[in-house]
Order: sequence, then C-alpha cells, then structure tokens
Amino acid sequence: MKILILSPHTDDAELGCGGTIIKLLESGNEIFWIVFSTAEDSLPEALPKDTLKNEYLQVIKDLAISEENCEIFDFKVRNLHQSRQEILEDLMRIRRKYTPELVIGPSVNDLHQDHQVVSHEMIRAFKTTSSIISYELPWNHVTFNTQCFIKLHKHQIDKKCSILKHYKSQIVQDRPYFTKEFIYGLAKIRGIQCNSAYAESFEVIRWML
Repeated sequence: MKILILSPHTDDAELGCGGTIIKLLESGNEIFWIVFSTAEDSLPEALPKDTLKNEYLQVIKDLAISEENCEIFDFKVRNLHQSRQEILEDLMRIRRKYTPELVIGPSVNDLHQDHQVVSHEMIRAFKTTSSIISYELPWNHVTFNTQCFIKLHKHQIDKKCSILKHYKSQIVQDRPYFTKEFIYGLAKIRGIQCNSAYAESFEVIRWML
C-alpha cells in the first residue's frame, strides 16, 4: 500500500503515529513523508537553525526511509495559515505524483494553528481519492475521537522511543511527551481499549475500500 505521512513540524508524526509508521514499514508498505516546517524559530538560541531538520533526517535514516521518499518544506512555524493555498497546491501536486491510498496527518481537533492548516488542506486535497486518518497528540486536544486503533507490539514502541531520542533539541527542553513513561503509558491505554498490549489511536476522516 502507498501511504502518505504529513507532519506540520518535524517530530509530529513520530510522536502521533511513530509505532504505526514502524509497523507499516515492517509490513512492506511504501511510505512518502512530508514535513511542512522545521520550526527554526522554536529552537533555543544557542542551536543552529537546521537542528530539527538534521534530527528528522536521522529519524528517517534510522527507519531506512530514502530521502527521495521525503519532502521537507521551510514554511515559517506558527504561520502556515499565511501559506494555505501554497500548501494545498503542494498537496495536490503530491497527490498526482504519488497517488497514495492512505493519508495520515494531524487531527481537525488539534488546536495548534499549524496543525489545523495541514489537517484542513489534507482533507481538501485527498477527500475523494484516499482514505484519511488523523493521529493523536493529546497535549493539543480538548477532544479526540478514538475511532481507529492500530495494534502494536512492544518492539514497535521500543523503536518509537528510540527514534524520538534523535530529537535532542526537544528532550533538553524537558518536553514531557518525549518521555518513555508517557509514550508507553499512552500506548498501553490505547492497547487496553482494543484488547492489545499496545496501540495507537486515530480519528477516521475518510475510509475507502
């Protein structure tokens, strides 16, 4: 299956569906991954501006995903709304070129302004051509509809924790959602809800058979 992953910023998809990405790769699926912003303005002043980009490139290297299967844009963090039409046109171009069967991106219930833009333009671009599901980032949600569960094994959560360690620029800022306790805790909760050791949950926007 051809799958498109959408990350408003580096690290969003790994946090929201890193275990699922690992499972999909293990099953032989083809993944194309887009990052819209490397969030240069969100970095501590002492760090180089390309820090998050380089950390993301370490992630895809660790996952054995070719850089040819990734596209990194440089939209300004917290200002994606100013480039809404350009983002839609990029997604339409990628739709024509890649023709994904499944698109995984941020939730329409995600309150981060950049995530909302990507979510809405994702739906506009793929609503008639692809199944669409949205990953969970609990710190950005007031509500989230757990309509889909992808069951995971311990080694897939282990690997999720491992790839997130590449984001040293975030870990040094004590982001609580980067901790092993949080990652395993949420995966265990979602697993309990679907009779599995671990899982990640998703909202279903479109499902096509």
